[in-house]
Amino acid sequence: MQILDNFFHLKKSKTSIKQEFIAALTTFVSLSYILFANPNILHDAGIDKGAAFTVTAIATAIGCFLMGIIANYPIALAPTLGSGAFFAYNVCIGMKIPWATALAAVLLASILFILITILKLREMVVDAIPQDLKYAISSGIGLFIAFIGLQSSKLIVNSNSTLVKLGSFNNPDTWVSMFGIILTVILVASRIPGSIFIGMLLTALFGIIIRQIPLPNSIVSSAPSIAPTFGKAILELKNINTTQLFMVVITFLLVTFFDTAGTLIGMTQQAGMVDKQGKIPRIGKAFLSDSLAMVEGAILGTAPLGTSVESSAGIAMGGRTGLTSILVGFLFIISLVFSSLLTVIPSTVTSPALIIVGVLMAANLKNIHWHEFEIAFPAFLIVIGMPLTYSISDGLALGMIAYPITMIAAKRYKEIPKMMYILLIIFVAFFIITNL
Repeated sequence: MQILDNFFHLKKSKTSIKQEFIAALTTFVSLSYILFANPNILHDAGIDKGAAFTVTAIATAIGCFLMGIIANYPIALAPTLGSGAFFAYNVCIGMKIPWATALAAVLLASILFILITILKLREMVVDAIPQDLKYAISSGIGLFIAFIGLQSSKLIVNSNSTLVKLGSFNNPDTWVSMFGIILTVILVASRIPGSIFIGMLLTALFGIIIRQIPLPNSIVSSAPSIAPTFGKAILELKNINTTQLFMVVITFLLVTFFDTAGTLIGMTQQAGMVDKQGKIPRIGKAFLSDSLAMVEGAILGTAPLGTSVESSAGIAMGGRTGLTSILVGFLFIISLVFSSLLTVIPSTVTSPALIIVGVLMAANLKNIHWHEFEIAFPAFLIVIGMPLTYSISDGLALGMIAYPITMIAAKRYKEIPKMMYILLIIFVAFFIITNL
């Protein structure tokens, strides 16, 4: 016990092993859908689904270990659906690039990522972002998470005429989510310890009782081999030799850079790690962790890993140190054997947690100087841009481009960090490259 306290600084962080374990369980349950969603996406790109399942679990576990040990952050690193979708549908299907070559592009982008991290360029970028925009980033991620939760719960559905609309209450899945939302709201408002996790467990039980969630066919199952994907990225590096593939590498680099930076800022804000000067402790180590995680993920055979927004559920349950991340990693290793049990935790069970966490993260809106339009406008673009573009990096880019413009117009150009001008150029280029 003392060894854990000395390594993770549990007392200093005002947490305990029990609290970290509850947080880890909550993060794992919220993130467990990636074990099925990521293999489905990678399978569309031509990758063996069984191998993709095992790779997803192992790569996530290693990523969590890296974040916990190196940075001591309660944040999980896992394959992100945005990067996975870009990998499969834009690169492999759209550009007709073989999946092994696309993995090589991810690996090369990851290596560049490590170089940028060692040179502390990522730290410089984060430190240059004004505090108001950091609050906007965490709040925007909160709205984004809540929007994902509302979609997963079937309360918000697609509409051809209005893009989105209220879902049908004739859908039994909606009733499972509604039960979970109401129950979890009551538990959280009542200050019940472990409320979000308890809410997910009881919601799953309710779904089973009303026969909307099937019981697992078995308890223990063997994990498929990773042989079809392991090491293929290394063998394909020699084929990254065209302008098109170099553009793919740069795109992977830009998307993951800003996606991870935005999410890390949001998660550390939520966990109360940011000091009064707006500095994030050990941010360089956190960036190194996710850079290394991208490398190991590519070698194993998955699309880029990144900071998981679902970590916010564990942080909301009190996760404050890397022990949370490490425990999440162990749970993903265990899931390889008990994967069939995860079928009782569909998105309708985890969606209430995402909605509640979104509410908690949106609290940072109160810290933004809304009465100063030159600050309010770029902050608003970030907050509203993330859910509406369905992308943390795109929402971040909108605000970063607007900020120098509004501050110059307000004759406050002396307050603009020099790095923000560089970011303005980078983000404009980012939009041009990613939207060609």
